[in-house]
Amino acid sequence: MNSFIQRSNAPDDHMMWQRFIAGEVAAFNDLMSSQFRSLFHYGSKFSRDREFVKDSIQDLFLLLWERRERLRDDVILKPYLMASLRRLMHRKSDLKARIEMEEFKGQEAPFELQFSVEQHYIEEESTLLLAENLKKLLNDLPPRQKEVVYLKYYQELDRSQIAEIMEVSPQTVSNLLQIALKHLKTHWRAEFLTFFLLHFLV
Repeated sequence: MNSFIQRSNAPDDHMMWQRFIAGEVAAFNDLMSSQFRSLFHYGSKFSRDREFVKDSIQDLFLLLWERRERLRDDVILKPYLMASLRRLMHRKSDLKARIEMEEFKGQEAPFELQFSVEQHYIEEESTLLLAENLKKLLNDLPPRQKEVVYLKYYQELDRSQIAEIMEVSPQTVSNLLQIALKHLKTHWRAEFLTFFLLHFLV
């Protein structure tokens, strides 16, 4: 069963989506305003071309608007939109696209992670050094492992939702996550790893 329809939306998301598929123009604006930042953040993991990411998000909402009468009314909004954006960006990734992403044809597209270290966490030079070391370890992971870590720890999605977004099986998600964490834990004590994943990964 599609995990986008297994769990409840937040009430506001559900109502907004209902209004959107009913054809309310105001709901179109509300949906884009509320979801744009999260989608831009996710899309930027695949491309450094900010305009390409923005255009892809706008194209996604226009496409959904055009097809609204055929859309399900019981989707889980956040993972549904992320999965849709991921597919759209990969489709739009061709030789003429001004992005640093390979065409998604069985290959692993780049997936970049960054850190947003708040000032009160880096008052000590040693803490900053730890953050930089973790950043290097994360970016040394293969793209799909990095994406799983991002979706799990930053977007707080469950295994089934991540599987839908990445178009793999839930077991594959578990395997990718376990391999990634095993690699990280060989270099980091578990308590430090958990702390930094929760506070610095963006």
